[in-house]
Amino acid sequence: MYAGNKAKPPSDQAEQRIEHGSLETPVQFVPGVGPHRARQLERVGVHTLEDLLYYLPRRYLDRSLIVPINGLDLSDREFTVIGKVSSFRVIGGGPASRRLELDLIDETGALRAVWFRGLHYWTKAFERGQVVAFSGKAQVFRDRLQMVHPAVDFLDESERLGLKAKTGTIISLYSSDHALRQVGLDSRGIRRIVAAATEIATGRIPEMLPAELLQAYGLLDREKTLRQVHFPESMESKELALKRLRYEELFSVQLTLALRQHQRKNRQKGIKFPHPGASTRKAVKSLPFDLTKGQLAVLTDIRQDMESDYPMNRLLQGDVGAGKTVVAMIALCMAVEGGYQGVIMAPTEVLAEQHFRTLTSFFEPLGIPTTLLYGSLPAAVKRERLRRVASGEVDIAIGTHALIQEKVEFERLGLAIIDEQHRFGVAQRLKLRQKGVSPDVLVLTATPIPRSLALTLYGDLDVSLLKERPKHRKPIQTRILGGRERQKLFDFLKTELKKKRQGFLVYPLVDTSEKLDLQAAVTSYEKLKIGELKDFSLGLIHGRMTAEEKDNIMTAFSAGEIDLLVATSVIEVGIDIPNATVMAVMSAQRFGLAQLHQLRGRVGRGNVRGVCVLVIDPPVTREAQDRLSVLANSEDGFEIAEADLQIRGGGEFFGTRQHGAPDFRIADPIAHQDLLVAARRDAQEWVAKDPSLKSFKPLRSHFERAYGPRMELMDVG
Repeated sequence: MYAGNKAKPPSDQAEQRIEHGSLETPVQFVPGVGPHRARQLERVGVHTLEDLLYYLPRRYLDRSLIVPINGLDLSDREFTVIGKVSSFRVIGGGPASRRLELDLIDETGALRAVWFRGLHYWTKAFERGQVVAFSGKAQVFRDRLQMVHPAVDFLDESERLGLKAKTGTIISLYSSDHALRQVGLDSRGIRRIVAAATEIATGRIPEMLPAELLQAYGLLDREKTLRQVHFPESMESKELALKRLRYEELFSVQLTLALRQHQRKNRQKGIKFPHPGASTRKAVKSLPFDLTKGQLAVLTDIRQDMESDYPMNRLLQGDVGAGKTVVAMIALCMAVEGGYQGVIMAPTEVLAEQHFRTLTSFFEPLGIPTTLLYGSLPAAVKRERLRRVASGEVDIAIGTHALIQEKVEFERLGLAIIDEQHRFGVAQRLKLRQKGVSPDVLVLTATPIPRSLALTLYGDLDVSLLKERPKHRKPIQTRILGGRERQKLFDFLKTELKKKRQGFLVYPLVDTSEKLDLQAAVTSYEKLKIGELKDFSLGLIHGRMTAEEKDNIMTAFSAGEIDLLVATSVIEVGIDIPNATVMAVMSAQRFGLAQLHQLRGRVGRGNVRGVCVLVIDPPVTREAQDRLSVLANSEDGFEIAEADLQIRGGGEFFGTRQHGAPDFRIADPIAHQDLLVAARRDAQEWVAKDPSLKSFKPLRSHFERAYGPRMELMDVG
């Protein structure tokens, strides 16, 4: 549950506080620290005694994994050896040949360690007779046993003897950087001050988890946890300590989300919209197709939220092509019929323009005025549109993040729809909310989110799922071709384009500066338009173009003036071209599963079945093969998302780190999903029975101290 603290400036009472072992004691008063070292510790986020206790080891030296030098073998495994520095020297004259050679000895033999980089640092770091641990893979070079660039940990003589003599002795190893090492805080130095901090805090570390939760999961108490995680008696006790810390962190995040949700539904007063009437019914009847059962169910959720007196904060997860935009349009109709304005935000100007075209064609016949706002509009045009929004002449505004700039004012903002949630930060959504008196918020995402990420990214939002696709949409065929089969692709493209259909040809790079020898979109476009596809109209779009250039290309493509659009993954989400039937992805192994699923969803949106062709270049890893086979065998975005998460991990699921996502330091919501689910259940039950946390004061006081500054964002998700 630890979130980090910033110590108050030291006062005259600092010495007295340390005597009482206060966790808020400034770190400089921990024995062995002082002002000089404290400045470097504060640089890495360690401000207080508590921060130091939560500065966890990066790994451990376990006696069972340590071998004598003569016990090293030449397998692919990593081993740790402990010995004394016998000698070291810099060899070679030129920069390319200079290296540091160090001889390490123990009672059984000698090992040479070699460094080709960082010579300036390492020559100053070592001393003869020093006790060190080297970890790495052993090899033989010129009949001598050696390790190249081993991991290095400096030990005390007593620690070396302890590891030799005591079964189960474990040494914790800490992350350090150059500046910390300069003030004597290498792993060994950090271990010393952590030991001092542990002694100071003994008997004075408050428990913030209720006893029933500790008992339910067999968790260690907080004080024992912090001692065992730094100085474990065994690897088993270390794992028990880590389990407690993981649960503590996950419970803290879930408690934050549960409190947000409770606060929004019980304290905040929102807009109570009237039941939809004739205008909304007319809008639904104007659609050229019937709504699916899934769309009707989601609209019921939204209607009930809008009719309630608390602000809606709903996430609509829709698979590719499931019809989220139509749901958003009907929701906007409800808001306008209720006497309020609506806004829909897209992550890019290309998508904002597309939303504007789609929504305008729908709303204009209904007499509902719309406008488009984004950053690169001419100043005079922007001023006039801002005036119309502020005066209430415009009912619906469509645009990008420019909508949340301070100068944008709404007369009566009632509904905010945010498309592609993961590209907007929490603070940005707070600004949007401040444009209206607690407007309802509907978040759309076309990226199906696995359960573990949904619980952490969107745990405070009410969630609606939209899986069912409109009946007129046919399944998309997915084919996989090897790099040598490109001619098959171009022959197929020609066949489709001759039928007056359109297609995409997507590359992963914008130029050829990357290390991997992959052909970029720009180079391909130049070659194809005078070669293989010279008989067709080609367009090019990539991330380095200006917004105006992208818009001109997309407008021409939408109008059918371009047959084949050569692109980077800038067209990954939201682009809607009903006549496009082919999505060809070059070097498909470079893309993630979720990204490929999004690209595939750009075609087959009309009456003709779409085809997605994935071209892979050798060498292809087993991971890439697994990823592509999942895609070829499934069109279920939620199933694909789970597989992508398992294969690539949460940090890469969206391609970039999530704005506003919890910054987990100890727990991994994917690897520890069972703990996450338990922590969520416990947090929700606790808030349901005690939303003010009054029944367990240590939990409340710790929570206020650790998370108080963040509470402003608690109702925006």
